[in-house]
Amino acid sequence: MSLIKQDDRITVDTFLEGIWRENPVFVMMLGMCPVLAVTNSAINALAMGLATTFVLITSSLLVSLFRNLIPSEVRIATYIVIIATFVTIVDYIIQALSQDVYNALGAFIQLIVVNCIILGRAEACASRNKPVKSMVNAAGMGLGFTLALLCLGVVREILGSGSLFGLPLFGEQFQPWVVMVLPPGGFLVLGGWLLFFEWLKTRKQQSLAAEGVTHG
Repeated sequence: MSLIKQDDRITVDTFLEGIWRENPVFVMMLGMCPVLAVTNSAINALAMGLATTFVLITSSLLVSLFRNLIPSEVRIATYIVIIATFVTIVDYIIQALSQDVYNALGAFIQLIVVNCIILGRAEACASRNKPVKSMVNAAGMGLGFTLALLCLGVVREILGSGSLFGLPLFGEQFQPWVVMVLPPGGFLVLGGWLLFFEWLKTRKQQSLAAEGVTHG
């Protein structure tokens, strides 16, 4: 199914591959520092995901536009300069919108510059494709990253604080699992999600195998 008809054809898979098949967190295990550090609440997870998505899309657009002008010898340095420019912009935007979120995310906003997801998209996709396709791919990868952060942030906030996006969910007698908002909680929840997705993958493979035996 084609989204936009171009010489370098854009398919639905161009957008969806970053959400599921090549999810940067649950499949490729990239960007683990922010995944584990800022997902102690859903709002922090969402803010970091949207910030990373913004940088992904805008940097991919610029890299794609100048892909034929950037000398191969300095391409990585050029990509980093482009990414750092948009990280600076999003840093000021978050600071202007919410000082609390800005303080909560801390240095991890600036560390988006060295996030392997963004540099990897610039090198593997944006430098080889036209702008629209590069942006579609970056948007899918950013959405996949944001959803992964929310998967951790929602669970950790509910169990660790008894709230969701800052809104209380339980009564005063609820005893929060404090470990969930601490660093070990990030590893526990991430491990739980990885086990869940591996279970789904195994179930799918067994189902396909059973269908093959039946039809055979």
